[in-house]
Amino acid sequence: MPQPRLKNVVVLGSTGSVGTQALEVVRSMPERFRVVALSGHSRWQLLAQQAQEFRPQAAAVGDQEAAGFLAQALNGRDVEVLCGPEGLRRLASWEGADIVLSAVSGAAGLPAAIAALETGKTLALANKEAVVMCGARLVRLAAESGGVILPVDSEHSAIFQLLRGVEPREVERIILTASGGPFYGRSRDELDRVSPQEALRHPTWRMGTKITIDSATLMNKALEIIEARWLFGLPPERISVLIHPQSVIHCMVELVDGALLAHMGAPDMRLPIQYALSYPDRLPAAASRLDLGRLSKLELSEPDHEAFPALALGYRVAEAGGTSGAVLSAANEEAVEAFLAGRLRFTDIVRLVEMVLDRHDVEADPTFEAAMAADRWSREEAHRCLDLL
Repeated sequence: MPQPRLKNVVVLGSTGSVGTQALEVVRSMPERFRVVALSGHSRWQLLAQQAQEFRPQAAAVGDQEAAGFLAQALNGRDVEVLCGPEGLRRLASWEGADIVLSAVSGAAGLPAAIAALETGKTLALANKEAVVMCGARLVRLAAESGGVILPVDSEHSAIFQLLRGVEPREVERIILTASGGPFYGRSRDELDRVSPQEALRHPTWRMGTKITIDSATLMNKALEIIEARWLFGLPPERISVLIHPQSVIHCMVELVDGALLAHMGAPDMRLPIQYALSYPDRLPAAASRLDLGRLSKLELSEPDHEAFPALALGYRVAEAGGTSGAVLSAANEEAVEAFLAGRLRFTDIVRLVEMVLDRHDVEADPTFEAAMAADRWSREEAHRCLDLL
């Protein structure tokens, strides 16, 4: 049997939750994957350790100061040290890279996604904000350049896998599942008193700070509605959400004859990460296995839209399109930061996002530059609206 060709991998956001798990996958399959570039934002010490282990050609951090520390830590290693947004873009378009896994948090991931797709690369995308901000244009860019977008989010990876071999005309709708986060079942009054420490205790998934808060508000599911709308070309009315506390069913696809296809697996992000890296192959994995015999029941229920109004904003933005996605994403980032800093109540996170959306005039088909401008406007408007809550 011929040996499989090594895939050259760039991991953007390698010091975060998804990034470190991506490196676990690479570590477990040295005959399949080789790291050629890594980036972290400010955690240069961990990035230095990763670079010493994986020996990339280049590594990037967020600013010049961190770059100096990183270069000193890597003294004697043949690693090019880059910094800032331009450094991130260079890594995303790195010559010889086969696949770019982007786990950069927030709007900072959009320029990197653009750079990867402009050079015709395969983009394994864990940064949902890039698609939320400018999904229609990213999908067009991939089609024009020959690039490929592979979703890494567990739900969208599940949809992507289920739709392989299914004709678009056979699909009635897709059903995203949500764990419900740590507060599902609580009343609106109870949610008013939630602390950041409580919100950061997710019952199922191991994730970064921002996405953990998004899971608690169900804003992560609002973002996923928008992401699914663009990645899979379905109108919002054909995208549903159900609460599923066990986090075993990651997505379902309902076909036109009423049949349901379900993607099930252990709640382990290494599974969708490995699938994206190895695609179109499916390989044995060291990730967790689902023990069906230990499952006593699988619960599915409709979301409580009154207690968790973020979902309505997701459908609103998926319908409106244009710059509304960039505005929602940026306002939510600012609201989450304000909540974590103790400046905003938990229930005011979504309220603040809605206030900013209400003040925005949507541009229907924005350029990438217009989407970034809407992002900046939204952050400024969010700070102005903070004083009104």
